Amino acid sequence: MQLLQPETLDAALRARSDVPGAIVVAGGTEVMPARNRGERPGPLLDLSRVTGLAAVAEGEVLRLGAGVTCSRVIEELDERLPLLAAAARTVASRQVRNRATLGGTLAVADPSADVLTALVAAGAEVELASAAGTRRIGITAFLTGPYACDLRADELVVAVHVPAAAGPAAYAKVGARNAMARAACAVAVTLDVERRTAAIAVAAAGPTPLRAAAAEALVADARWGDELDAGFLEEVGALVAGATAPRSDRRGSAAYKRHAAAVLSRRALARAWRGRAQWA
Repeated sequence: MQLLQPETLDAALRARSDVPGAIVVAGGTEVMPARNRGERPGPLLDLSRVTGLAAVAEGEVLRLGAGVTCSRVIEELDERLPLLAAAARTVASRQVRNRATLGGTLAVADPSADVLTALVAAGAEVELASAAGTRRIGITAFLTGPYACDLRADELVVAVHVPAAAGPAAYAKVGARNAMARAACAVAVTLDVERRTAAIAVAAAGPTPLRAAAAEALVADARWGDELDAGFLEEVGALVAGATAPRSDRRGSAAYKRHAAAVLSRRALARAWRGRAQWA
C-alpha cells in the first residue's frame, strides 16, 4: 500500500494533484473501519502531519483548521461556539471524538452528521485549496447531496469559518440508542439576541442537513421579552417538520423522522430561549 505523508500544505496539495486516486485520511474514523472490513482503496494521503491544519484563528468569525478534532471543539471552543460544541458532544465515543476531524466530516458529507448540522445552522463557510489556489463556499452550497459535496478532485478541505455565537444555542438528537449512534433525527437551534433572529437546522431528514426557514421567521417575529407558550412551540415544530424531506431507512420511517423533527425542535428552541437573558 502506498502511503503519502506530507508535512506541509503545499506538499499535500501537490500530492493531491499528482495522485488523484489517493484516499485522504486524517483522523481515519471513516477510512480505517472500511479497511478493517476488507476494503482496500488506493494509496492513502495522510494529512495528520501537515502543519497548520489543526490551527484555530480567533475573531468574530473563527477559522477552524480542517484537522481540528471534535474533542478540541468541546474542550476549547464551548464558549465561542456553543452549538458546535453541543453537537460534537453527541458524536460517537470519546475515542472517536479524539480522532474525528472537521475536515473529514465535511468531506464525507453524511446528512445525519451532528457537526455538519451545527455548521449549517451557524451559516459556516468551507475553505478549499488546490495547487491552483483557494476558494470559500457557503456550507449549504458545499453540501450537494447525501455523501456528496462540491470538493473537486484536486482539492482539500483546509478550514471552516464559523461566526462566533451571538446568543444561546441547543442541540437535540434521537437515535437507535442513547450513545454512539448516528442520528435518526437531530435539530440544531441558535439565537442571535441582538438581531432577534434564529437559525434552525435538521439532520437526517433530507439529502443534506436542512434549514427550516419558515420556522426561523416565526421565531424572529416572536416577543423576545416573553416566554414561549406551548401553542407557539407546537407551531414552530409543525413548520420544522414541514421543511423536512425524510426517507424511510433502518433508522426510522419517514413519518417517525418528521414527528421527531417537530418534537426535537420544540425542545431545542425552548432550551435555547431560556438562555437568552444571559446574552441581552
